Amino acid sequence: MINLGIQSSVDEALYQMGLDIEELEDLEEDAGLGNGGLGRLAACFLDSMATLGLAAYGYGLRYEYGIFAQKIVNGEQIEEPDDWLRFGNPWEKARPEYMLPIHFFGKVVDTPTGKKWIDTQVVFAMPYDSPVPGYQNNIVNTMRLWSAKSPVEFNLKFFNDGDYIQAVLDRNLAENITRVLYPNDNLFEGKELRLKQEYFMCSATLQDIVRRFKATKKGELRTDFNYFPDKVALQLNDTHPALAIPELMRILMDIEGLSWEAAWDITVKTCAYTNHTVLPEALERWSVSLMSSILPRHMQIIYEINFQHLQEVQKRWPNDNARLKRMSLIEEDGDKRVNMAHLSIVGSHAINGVARIHSDILKNDLFRDFYELSPEKFQNKTNGITPRRWLLLCNPNLSDIIGERIGDNWITHLDELTNLNQLVNDQSFILDVQKVKQENKMKLAHWLESEYNVKINVNSMFDIQVKRIHEYKRQLLNCLHIITQYNRIKKNPDGEFVPRTVMVGGKAAPGYYMAKKIIKLINYVANVVNNDPVIGDRLKVLYLENYRVTFAEKIIPAADLSQQISTAGTEASGTGNMKFMLNGALTIGTLDGANVEMAEEMGDENIFIFGMNVDEVELLKRKGYNAYTYYESIPELKQCVDQIQNGFFSPNNHDEFKDIVDVLLKWDRFFLLADYQDYIKAQDKVNETYLDQNKWTRMCIRNIASSGKFSSDRTITEYAREIWGVEPSWEKLPAPHERIADLPKQS
Repeated sequence: MINLGIQSSVDEALYQMGLDIEELEDLEEDAGLGNGGLGRLAACFLDSMATLGLAAYGYGLRYEYGIFAQKIVNGEQIEEPDDWLRFGNPWEKARPEYMLPIHFFGKVVDTPTGKKWIDTQVVFAMPYDSPVPGYQNNIVNTMRLWSAKSPVEFNLKFFNDGDYIQAVLDRNLAENITRVLYPNDNLFEGKELRLKQEYFMCSATLQDIVRRFKATKKGELRTDFNYFPDKVALQLNDTHPALAIPELMRILMDIEGLSWEAAWDITVKTCAYTNHTVLPEALERWSVSLMSSILPRHMQIIYEINFQHLQEVQKRWPNDNARLKRMSLIEEDGDKRVNMAHLSIVGSHAINGVARIHSDILKNDLFRDFYELSPEKFQNKTNGITPRRWLLLCNPNLSDIIGERIGDNWITHLDELTNLNQLVNDQSFILDVQKVKQENKMKLAHWLESEYNVKINVNSMFDIQVKRIHEYKRQLLNCLHIITQYNRIKKNPDGEFVPRTVMVGGKAAPGYYMAKKIIKLINYVANVVNNDPVIGDRLKVLYLENYRVTFAEKIIPAADLSQQISTAGTEASGTGNMKFMLNGALTIGTLDGANVEMAEEMGDENIFIFGMNVDEVELLKRKGYNAYTYYESIPELKQCVDQIQNGFFSPNNHDEFKDIVDVLLKWDRFFLLADYQDYIKAQDKVNETYLDQNKWTRMCIRNIASSGKFSSDRTITEYAREIWGVEPSWEKLPAPHERIADLPKQS
């Protein structure tokens, strides 16, 4: 409604019908079709591509069950299926006329006209289209999601055996491909069904794209594929769609009859790859035996790509066998595996990370060999968020006071927010910003009271960390600060403390033992803190159940402090950090991901930076990290760890959190104790600053004013110009009922 410019009209119309628009919005299910930030980033990109007038499609899978709904029971995460399509989805339109066959298994034979993949199992891909309107420019793009449908002809053998029931049941096996989303964030799980999902999406999407490329407006067939890269750009969002590379090769060679050389040239010019993680456990490495069974033709193509690639490496670095081994697409140690990141790099003309520091790590470390081979391929594209959803929609009062001062051009040109710098000492604007924040806090507190039955001190600092639960994101470090704060109040009950409400939210992958333990610990700590009469309302801890996009839209506008505390060198970018910044929360964070560029934009004095930087982390790794040195030498830290260890927070089971303590002291990959002291110091500085509300608000205004760089419009403009070779346009098209001649000329 916002993007179509009809929000107030619809609001008014519904009001006259006796309906409340907010109640209706709450009835709509979130389409939880992705994991954490990666899926949310894609959604922001779709909004920007439509707003910038780019003819772009978002392709994905229409999972029947999206990311699970999280319940917290006795402090533990319980997963419930997210049946988001239970009552249908009014925004989508099924397009059976574009249904496509997808092949699995079978074998490859040589024929006089080339290779042929035969005896395959077929599943159909049915497209469902959802409209993606640009911001008030009369442009609507499409998100096309694929759903698996069984082929109509049953297995006749079963009919002849009289097993009609089994024949019908077997249809379900085909349709299982899009039944459920794997809920792993930053973890690769090499399951057969997941490989089928990835190939199903790539094959359906590429067949669809090739069909559109061949069909011209005049009705004749376009047959010259040399123009394909001029008309089509494929951006691989991480390695999950990496099979697009061998699949495009297969279509061009086996179906369209091109030579290997021609097909390879077209494929590389068409594809580009965005890397979203440096964590080794997240990088996809598919077993060769599994791929050979499910996708025999693709495995042949990958072997040939690898052969030609290694010849090139051999030419550049003769007799460097170690380098050949490192750069191979096939990892030979133990079970042979295909390294999907290597495939994506070799098969693409552009490779990018998603924040400057992340892109540097790709070049200097993770993909260093490939960077040395083809430095011209590597780029950086710092992530962004759409200001339409993350300010205009979720924080209308803040949008209003900004619009009153600087106009509304910021909605599509977010860098115009720099004009707010002139108001940083304007007392009336400072008061307006404070008033908006307070109203947002009261609104959130009211909502949380009705949902969680907790009383929240709206005059406390709202200290918030919401994101997927992962050891590298260090929710545990946040927890150590909560315990430290608790101990300080207990030690000095009459002391002056800045009251805080600490909120942590996020889902843990169902199989991720440590992440689920961390959730339990935070809930157990909350139970002790919230029920201690000495603490009162000076410290409250809340675990936010079932964190999701619509919940984020309530939380982020109300935040005072945003926690972005991952170990330096582990978070590719982060986009939650940008949402909080845009909504006038201050950040406590490490020099990781986009935090680095945020600090540059706003100035170090407007952000609370702590902890080791990437080089210092590397140095500590090389030197050898011994957690006990920190544990023994910092009394407050030792007290926290001992309390977790000896059952202070789990009186009914003293060993409940033994595994957490073991990780902290013996095999912590993310150096929590090394950063603890600096983190506590930074938190003390946060408290001190918060006492001076005018200073705090001026810092908030500086944060908002410097968020222009972090618009996804800027990110997409860079992708368009530097990777896809298209020019964005801010021109408004005529509405369907307008004649072009009647429109005023755009400059």
